[in-house]
Amino acid sequence: MGEREELIDAVREARADRARADATEAIALARLSELDGNDHRALADEVAPELGVSTAEATRRVGRSAVLVRRMPTVLGLMRAGRVEAYGARRLLDVAAPLDENKTRRLDELLAQRLASQPGASLLPDNLTRRVRRLMEVVDPGGQVARARQARCERSFDIRNDDHAMSQFTLRIPAEVAAGIRSRVDALADKVRRKDRDGRTMDQLRADVATDLLLGRSPEVSTPAIAASVFIHLPIDTALGMTEDGCELDGYGPVPGAIAREIMTNPNSTWRAVLCDPGTGRPVDLGRTRRRPTAAVRDLVAARDRECCVPWCHRPARHCEFDHGTAWTDGGHTSTANGSSKCDRHHARKDDPGWTIHHDPDTGTTVVTTPNGATHTDVREPIHAPTRRHHRKRRDQTCRATQWSRPERQSAPQQPTGQPPVRSRRSPQQSADMSEQQVPRQRGAEDPHSGKRDDRGPTVDEANPGDRATAVGDV
Repeated sequence: MGEREELIDAVREARADRARADATEAIALARLSELDGNDHRALADEVAPELGVSTAEATRRVGRSAVLVRRMPTVLGLMRAGRVEAYGARRLLDVAAPLDENKTRRLDELLAQRLASQPGASLLPDNLTRRVRRLMEVVDPGGQVARARQARCERSFDIRNDDHAMSQFTLRIPAEVAAGIRSRVDALADKVRRKDRDGRTMDQLRADVATDLLLGRSPEVSTPAIAASVFIHLPIDTALGMTEDGCELDGYGPVPGAIAREIMTNPNSTWRAVLCDPGTGRPVDLGRTRRRPTAAVRDLVAARDRECCVPWCHRPARHCEFDHGTAWTDGGHTSTANGSSKCDRHHARKDDPGWTIHHDPDTGTTVVTTPNGATHTDVREPIHAPTRRHHRKRRDQTCRATQWSRPERQSAPQQPTGQPPVRSRRSPQQSADMSEQQVPRQRGAEDPHSGKRDDRGPTVDEANPGDRATAVGDV
């Protein structure tokens, strides 16, 4: 083993040792709290100098340790195994903080089941936190909606002075609004980069563009207007208010179903249907509104992957590049089966010596091998859970979807004040086509248009009423 490999091993072992030490600290603090009658404040004064932190931080650590040891044994077990450090555990505890003891225990049980069913799942803090957010929708769906709405009422703006004559400002705003801002700033920055070519980096251009927009300067940047594009994934039955699960905002993660419906009722939203395999919950086709097939393939891959497929990168797929698994020059074809989303950094990295990045679109599994020989595997969860009633032998069949618009008589979610109702964007012919699709087809029934008898079996939708399609919206 060479010096470089030894150093990589040392880094790996140091991380595992920190995780195990964090677990030991949590167990000790939880036991001390129990011995002191759960008086966290008094204990914090005593252990703050031992921990080398302030009294306030010591109080937080004691409280988190008590919850971790008593309610979340799965997370504690990951720490003791050297797989999750205190930072990752704290992220999970923050997500679970609003839950009572019973719901927290249930959340921990579901997390254990999910990790057992996906042994290759990434335990990086961001990835693990997203899994817990999805499980929160199962454990406490009503609470998630209430907390999301309360958080929207607490939106804020703040400026903090920094070093070297610099400042930072923070907007606390709804996630879909932030995603729209990022999309617009990225588009404008890219436009300026291609026009000026003055050597500014993309980060510098984003900062300059955002500043100009806020100050009302630089009309050449803001005109003509570039529409912000935000992608939100939600099952059709959630869109119709029949269920509350399966919603995800690109670049952010899971959002409550009710919040997703409020986003989609924005009159400026447009929708494209994504056809999903009901056996796996993964997209297999995309409603076509454009002529170029390469654009359609790229759009479907972006809808499927949602982010750069490298486990520790969370750049939204719509801002990534289409990467051929097998290079075009080696006979690889341009298709969803041979394509994946990679940011420009990791698209270039895969060609560096010692690096391999393989993505399996059928399972959502990505395997990354680094120059030191280490292999990192992640299994990305599907957009929505596979249909439970779907039999294994039919997994190769796909659910069918049409261009979605809100039904006239469907009870609508409450809309934000001042927004007009959503109008259907279907043409009369599209409406007729959808009406025909909604009529169950019986074996041997007579076709009202041709007069011929239909001797085919039921469609996938009729055979499996629970099968779901997913709509992707540009907000």
